[in-house]
Amino acid sequence: MSTAQGAKPATGPVREGPATPTFRRRLAAMLYESLLLLGVLGVAFILPNILLGMTWAIRLPGALLWLHVFLVLMVYFVWYWCRNGQTLAMQAWNIRLVAASGNPIGRNQALIRYALTWPSLLLGGFGLLWALLDRDRQFLHDRLAGTRLIRG
Repeated sequence: MSTAQGAKPATGPVREGPATPTFRRRLAAMLYESLLLLGVLGVAFILPNILLGMTWAIRLPGALLWLHVFLVLMVYFVWYWCRNGQTLAMQAWNIRLVAASGNPIGRNQALIRYALTWPSLLLGGFGLLWALLDRDRQFLHDRLAGTRLIRG
């Protein structure tokens, strides 16, 4: 059987669905996100602690402060991911978080991804570098949480 003139035969499986954002785009979005988080933490963390310290001379112990940061960031990320799959930085860089199936993620999946992101980042960025080796170019915490980042 011959192919139409000028047509090329298929050379392998064709992946359907939205494209994965480039590694560089995802890192740029993370940098932008870190700048936005300075404002979030300023309002939700630093300001209340300054007011508590000035008004009642209350100083929270270090471990409690870190727990507060963890919880504030968890609320920020989980709320945005469940709302429309995008944080503010992800919206700016045209990146969306979805389940591996392509459906929107639920609260439990967002919580799992958030929890897995911490070791992924804090262990020398190993979970981010994983994307350079992953067959779908996904971060390790996305692979483990059953989520993926797509363009859109």
